[in-house]
Amino acid sequence: MSVILVADDDRGIRTVLSQALTRAGHEVRSTGTASTLWTWVADGQGDLVITDVVMPDENGLDLIPRIKKIRPDLRIVVMSAQNTLLTAVKATERGAFEYLPKPFDLNEVVNVVRRALSLPKGAAVGADPDEVEEEERLPLIGRSPAMQETYRTLARLMNTDLTVMINGESGTGKELVARALHDYGKRRNGPFVAVNMAAIPRDLIESELFGHERGAFTGAHTRVPGRFEQADGGTLFLDEIGDMPLEAQTRLLRVLQESEYTSVGGQRAIRVNLRIVAATHRDLRQLINQGLFREDLYYRLNVVPLRLPPLRERTEDIPELIRHFFAQAAGSEGLPVKILEPAAIERLKRHRWPGNVRELENLVRRLAALYSQEVIGVDVIEAELSQATPAPGSDDEATAEGLSAMVERHLRHYFAAHGDALPPPGLHDRITREMERPLIALCLEATRGNQIKAAHLLGLNRNTLRKKIRDLDIQVVRGMKG
Repeated sequence: MSVILVADDDRGIRTVLSQALTRAGHEVRSTGTASTLWTWVADGQGDLVITDVVMPDENGLDLIPRIKKIRPDLRIVVMSAQNTLLTAVKATERGAFEYLPKPFDLNEVVNVVRRALSLPKGAAVGADPDEVEEEERLPLIGRSPAMQETYRTLARLMNTDLTVMINGESGTGKELVARALHDYGKRRNGPFVAVNMAAIPRDLIESELFGHERGAFTGAHTRVPGRFEQADGGTLFLDEIGDMPLEAQTRLLRVLQESEYTSVGGQRAIRVNLRIVAATHRDLRQLINQGLFREDLYYRLNVVPLRLPPLRERTEDIPELIRHFFAQAAGSEGLPVKILEPAAIERLKRHRWPGNVRELENLVRRLAALYSQEVIGVDVIEAELSQATPAPGSDDEATAEGLSAMVERHLRHYFAAHGDALPPPGLHDRITREMERPLIALCLEATRGNQIKAAHLLGLNRNTLRKKIRDLDIQVVRGMKG
């Protein structure tokens, strides 16, 4: 019979855990303080520890390194109601076997205990406690069950070099997750290099990734290192990997197999030591069936698949995300912090969020910049969301009239937000740029990334459109759905 030591200042949690673990055939000793837990562990008692993070006399996370130093083989399971990525990462880094966000499922606790006790003595668990990173940054926001599963997966991956494939809709935060894997991982002191496959002309992708030598092609006047060379020792993030041309896929597969490559026009093999994190919003299996993506490359990249939930699957995170984005707008742009009425927040929870977290962020920044009132009501939210989703069946004339009214309304709010003062100079260029970017992006989306068709739709010369895409930093995704 195994002895389980449980530490939690909540008597109810101690009771239910004791009952569930006793039914599973274990002996349970429980306490409400970290000091008692430490005494038991120091005396050599217990085969496994389950501890809360916040206790009256000490933080449970701070206790883990001390336990691991005197009893390195003792398995530790951490529970927490804080439920942030930082909590999950710290628990794993300090040597915890598992992290369980509260509220938890008792069957899951019993299964975790069974797995922990079945491991042989001396099996590696977690990272060296002396290597813990204390930086209090929270790159990902949300405490929903969907995000908790993401945090737990990330925490397990931090101190590995496993290749990760992130799949999620546009706007779910795929690059943020890739950065978190790097910033909290063992390659954190190396470079993080991100490259978007959809934003690079097809004929330049190989040069962009692998670099080129002087004279490799017309205009190659000097040697230019590629993204692989720039990321050596760190992490290379390949965003929108589904848009990579087949010929570049072949070269990428070779790099993943052999850890070396040659630059365009080069003869010397260049060895590389880095971690690959890839991401896509597309169904790669469907692309494989269509002959557009190599199946062998898919299996090389899809070592650890990680799905990011869309915002509509984690609506309970919306209030926290709103507070975060308002604070960001206040800090970076000096905009006033706003408060949303409860009815306004509930209305946002019912929205489908096709643009996910990025759409919510843009809405929050708009509210901060364009509305003078401190408390935003549901009427404002209704107006904003109705403008974002056109009514079906409207003709071009009605749409144009509605767009004109919407622009005027926003500009009036913008002027009102400055009170008696005037907005900063350069208003025409600023507003034109803000209107132009989504207009061009939507036309490219409607034409599935075809710049010739998009230029015709806009009434622009193709060269003019390409310059605007570059100047406005618009990502072009070929074959995107309209």
